[in-house]
Amino acid sequence: MELKETFERVKAASRQLALLSDERKNALLMAVADAIGQHQPALLAANAEDLSHMERSNPLYDRLQLTPQRLEAIAGDMRHVATLPSPLGMVQKERTLQNGLRLRRVSVPFGVIGVVYEARPNVTFDVFSLCLKSGNACVLKGGRDAARSNEAAVGLIHDVLRSEGVDPSVVELLPATHEATAEMLNAVGYIDVCIPRGGKKLISFVRDTARVPVIETGAGVVNTYFDRDGDLKIGRDIVNNAKTRRVSVCNALDCLIVHESRLHDLPELCAPLIISNVILHADDSAWQALSGNYPDELLRHASAESFGTEFMDYQMAIKTVASLDEALLHIACYGSGHSEAIITQDENAARRFQQEVDAACVYWNAPTSFTDGAQFGMGAEIGISTQKLGPRGPMALEEMTTYKWLIEGEGQTRP
Repeated sequence: MELKETFERVKAASRQLALLSDERKNALLMAVADAIGQHQPALLAANAEDLSHMERSNPLYDRLQLTPQRLEAIAGDMRHVATLPSPLGMVQKERTLQNGLRLRRVSVPFGVIGVVYEARPNVTFDVFSLCLKSGNACVLKGGRDAARSNEAAVGLIHDVLRSEGVDPSVVELLPATHEATAEMLNAVGYIDVCIPRGGKKLISFVRDTARVPVIETGAGVVNTYFDRDGDLKIGRDIVNNAKTRRVSVCNALDCLIVHESRLHDLPELCAPLIISNVILHADDSAWQALSGNYPDELLRHASAESFGTEFMDYQMAIKTVASLDEALLHIACYGSGHSEAIITQDENAARRFQQEVDAACVYWNAPTSFTDGAQFGMGAEIGISTQKLGPRGPMALEEMTTYKWLIEGEGQTRP
């Protein structure tokens, strides 16, 4: 294994993390956040080199791009993580047995977390901050598209760690090659859990290939249902925000489901999308309602592939339904278990929707754009888990821990 020495260094560094107090970790995070601001020109220059190799029309361009504002937000998230309570040492269960043995279940780090991700250089900083705070070392495997950005970010982090007398191997960046991915996924005994962040193809590859445990972060095929009792103004704002805030992120809206009794409101519901030139893939009923009321060049007939597609672009499907039952069925067939929303003033419909929709995050009269660790008050996030075994939804500090049992006795023996 060519990367065995790297994995060994990270494993050794993970044991040293146990010696760092929470105060020391917080100080390190603050120092890295300050360094992001101080070295902003170098980080932006590295990112510009990556961007120069990608067409602006590529949906991943927005994910790849760093700006002064985004770097400030990354540093802000890191400072916020430093202010959060430590997730370690929390007593989850406690009992005393009849024989006098005292049992406690307490939260502890996984040890070494591996993360495979695509053109998202912000993930480099997010993963480091969450892993350090939760006492985990991390192995990062970014994509070729963000190679220079990731190298600059990890180089900055290493410089801060060295200056503070901390082993820089608590975070290591692997080469941006497929071979490195394969070695990470087979690093049994070195990596305790692997988390993929990216599109459906990457996630499927990691799930199907890994010999180390995997926490699956699913692709975001996101639906919003505008009910027969939906408020039009609320609906306009929610649909526009969910679709156009950032089209390349996993919580962006992909399909608007509309009750047939509200088709006459569909042009008004979609009007704000015109400003962003959103292309609508409408079924026959929705197309008829929009024809002549939405720009012809932005209106298309939906195909079978329009539903269940994560567009990551200024495109959205529209599905007409005759009932809440039909909307729920559509989501069950085409949703990815990420984030779903209902717009309605009918509390019974909303409660039923929230109860029956099988997704990590289910919204009532709010956009799916809020599915984010920072927005949930969790600091940065390491990903959005759509699986049901283990963490589900935004994964932050508490989700980066496992537990162990501590047993105290006074010489008891088992009969």
